[in-house]
Amino acid sequence: MSAATILIVDDSLTVRMDLADAFEAAGYEPLPCATAAEARQRLGERPIDLVVLDVILPDGDGIELLRELRSRQGGAATPVLLLSSEAEVQDRIRGMRTGANEFVGKPYDRNYVVARARELVLAGAPARAPERATVLLIDDSPTFRNELRRVLEEAGYAVATAETGEEGLRLADLSRPAAVVVDGVLPGIDGATVVRRLRLDAALRRTPCILLTASEGPGSELNALEAGADDFVRKSEEPRVILARLASLLRASPLGAEAHSGSALGPRRLLAVDDSITYLEELAARLQEQGYDVVRASSGEEALELLAVQKVDCILLDVMMPGLSGPETCERIKSDSGLRDIPLVLLTALEDREAMVEGLATGADDYIAKSSDFEVLLARVAAQLRRRQIEDEARRMRSELFQRELEAAEARSARAIAESRERLVAELERKNQELEAFSYSVSHDLRAPLRSVDGFSRLLAEECTEALDERGRDYVERIRGAARRMGELIDDLLELSRVGRAELECTDVDLSALARSVLEAIAHREGGEGLALEVAETPPASADPRLIRVALENLLGNAWKFTARAGIRRIGFHSECTDGETRYIVEDNGVGFDMGYAGKLFRPFERLHREADFPGTGIGLATVARIVDRHGGRVWAEGEVGVGARVTFTLGPAGEANGR
Repeated sequence: MSAATILIVDDSLTVRMDLADAFEAAGYEPLPCATAAEARQRLGERPIDLVVLDVILPDGDGIELLRELRSRQGGAATPVLLLSSEAEVQDRIRGMRTGANEFVGKPYDRNYVVARARELVLAGAPARAPERATVLLIDDSPTFRNELRRVLEEAGYAVATAETGEEGLRLADLSRPAAVVVDGVLPGIDGATVVRRLRLDAALRRTPCILLTASEGPGSELNALEAGADDFVRKSEEPRVILARLASLLRASPLGAEAHSGSALGPRRLLAVDDSITYLEELAARLQEQGYDVVRASSGEEALELLAVQKVDCILLDVMMPGLSGPETCERIKSDSGLRDIPLVLLTALEDREAMVEGLATGADDYIAKSSDFEVLLARVAAQLRRRQIEDEARRMRSELFQRELEAAEARSARAIAESRERLVAELERKNQELEAFSYSVSHDLRAPLRSVDGFSRLLAEECTEALDERGRDYVERIRGAARRMGELIDDLLELSRVGRAELECTDVDLSALARSVLEAIAHREGGEGLALEVAETPPASADPRLIRVALENLLGNAWKFTARAGIRRIGFHSECTDGETRYIVEDNGVGFDMGYAGKLFRPFERLHREADFPGTGIGLATVARIVDRHGGRVWAEGEVGVGARVTFTLGPAGEANGR
């Protein structure tokens, strides 16, 4: 099979030749280009397996060339690795949004670039059944590596090679070799560490490993076995000894019993955020020495932009920054369901206990003082990554267990249906009722300890106030505030539970009259100054009057809340008929929202605005969605930041409401 072609587009002759040499040594066919025009010509001449592309070119913008490539026929599937100065954060953001698969900052490590390129090429290659067992050989000596590769290939093995431990781990993660042969002494992490990391990965922990050593000392074998290696061979032995040991291990290997997709071995990408460029560069350098891929940002705003286009494994966030502070940035990250599980460490130059309390209260996983000694920071980062790895592994195991149980349940259900279909429906309904009753009971049971927390903290504030300093009183007030918020959450959970349990009793309902009643009640309670209500007449709807009122209370209550900053609150309710379907609409001129987050609105506990700006529990719209669903309808939202929001719902035709 011909070697994969790598198109290298960079106006620096030094970079082009350096990368060409590195790719050629790794078994690829490099095609160096100095300009965008030359790259276009190459792309038109032959298929390209991967493009390494500089952002700044003498005759154009590399990202515009990327956009052009993506618009070509077949160009959407070509992997692209952007190469540019790490200081240009906006280049990374713009490139990833345009469709780049990876971004590597200059100055780069050539081995790292080759390793990332290999991952992209392998990921894009068509899957095919392996014809021969693959052995991964990790050794930094070209002479020894090439000789052993030749011997292994002559013995019938397919061989993948890597020069460093880090590159070997990434390649093992992608290629799932039948066995690994690794030298004990390597640049970067050593062979024993490679074996230990393999043993931590669920997909690779049973892969046979042979550790090679040039040492003749009596303790070498013991050290190899303590690391978790299956066998140990001195490099002075003849190659046939390695072949014999390898064949023996493969015969006894249970490889193939596990085929997990999760991995802890890919390169760990860290996002470092600090407005001090000097500290940021020093921090990045120390992290890169440990084998991490570091993405830099100089502000909270830049960090949020980067996280929208590129995944990271851990975030290091300075506390004191202009614009969005560290705690504010942390709060936004932790409020996003797609980001909240990423370990986040706050960094500060101040030994301030109050700042630590504030930081941890926003959701940070750790809080570390900056210092010239990075050892503590590196250890804590490693601990956070290990914690995330354990959580991911537990989540994967739960998912697999659930899948097996689901498959077994499906098989049982199929047999039960064949025996008696009414019985299956009754069983499902009973289980659903038990689940809802359990949720209701738990919510009720939470109230007793909550009342104790609130009551004792109130007594502490009232009767022991002289014994508390200002900080102590502040802590007590925070406890009471958290208890009140927990009470609100319980109330909303109970409402959601009642919505799911209530029997539907549908009748003709005048939704316009109901909307006026709800708005008048809100205006009376909150004060109706600066208010413009526009409620149009709508066709009668077949609905449960009590539940549909709950839905309108949530929708119109939200409209009232989010128009608080408008000069004149404009809240409207009307209907439209589209394709024979009546659609009911609540709209307002409030703060609106970014449509990129519209899919989160109707999920429980999802919030698009800070609690300090707009209080709430994040359950109201989930309740609306449940009510509309039980009526056989649909609900969706549209909005624009600073302009307002529009929520539309339908109700199924009369008689189609369901008890789901």
